[in-house]
Amino acid sequence: MLRVRDVRALPKAHLHVHLESTVRPGTVRDLGGEPAPQEGFASFRAFADQRGRVRDLLRTAADFRRVALEFCEDEAAQGTRYAEVTFTAAAHGERLGAPEMPLEAVLDGLAEGARYGIECRVLLDHSRRRPVERLWRTYRLATRYEHVIGIGVAGDESHPLAPFAEVFEAARDAGLRLVHHAGEFAGPASIREALTLGHAERLGHGIRVLEDPALVEEVRERGIPLEVCPTSNVLLGVVPALAAHPLPLLGAAGLVVTLNTDGETALADEYGRARDVFGYGDPALAGLARAGIEASFARPELKAGLLAGVDAWLAAPTAL
Repeated sequence: MLRVRDVRALPKAHLHVHLESTVRPGTVRDLGGEPAPQEGFASFRAFADQRGRVRDLLRTAADFRRVALEFCEDEAAQGTRYAEVTFTAAAHGERLGAPEMPLEAVLDGLAEGARYGIECRVLLDHSRRRPVERLWRTYRLATRYEHVIGIGVAGDESHPLAPFAEVFEAARDAGLRLVHHAGEFAGPASIREALTLGHAERLGHGIRVLEDPALVEEVRERGIPLEVCPTSNVLLGVVPALAAHPLPLLGAAGLVVTLNTDGETALADEYGRARDVFGYGDPALAGLARAGIEASFARPELKAGLLAGVDAWLAAPTAL
């Protein structure tokens, strides 16, 4: 029998995870909703609609604090030691008529969640389909709170980034990090737009970069990390099956590949699938963990400690 190490013990950074997608099924039921279907979604619209229903269940500071605290507990159990969790703060504030409350409650929950041995920072996202003024509100929220480190756009990639270019410039000038979804449903043009108009430092998904060899070379030379979420890509119909996912091809092309969940599965399970489906041995899994840590915006001393932990995991004896 193959001897392998427990992927839950591998120190990991989680870079692409939407808080609203991580709400426990039991919490969804407690709040009066129905959990997501396990078999996946018929379309991106079906996915977005379901996530919208979950977002609408979050109404009070206690609700937001609860899901943030539960996120920390669940992530820590998966071996996540650092997370950059994405949260749609401005939309919640607008919906509830309380601009700061949702974000402040989430930050409170994440701070309390540090007791589980995880450090979290927040990236605020904005739907490409929504007005520019909401992204300005997102920007203003991001500049007010220390543990909010950046902003980005998500949603339907057929909507252009040009209307938001001025906000991206302001965010970059303010020292905020910029991370956009691109190259998931749309092709290489969306990636180029994210890198140029969006000044993206990482690419959310980015898996369709392989369709353009010149773009592959550019992304590789610039060292732009990809936040790859294989199980989510299958559930949303981006790829037909996990075995068909381009994760190994992205690595073989010399790109910086980080492994994430989008909030659609558990991170240790995603590492386990990389082992079972793609044949990644423990050194390759450790390489994915190192890539995630190095691509993160974590404090240098935290990065150093996590990287040492990865080395220790790989040096430890294996178990049946």
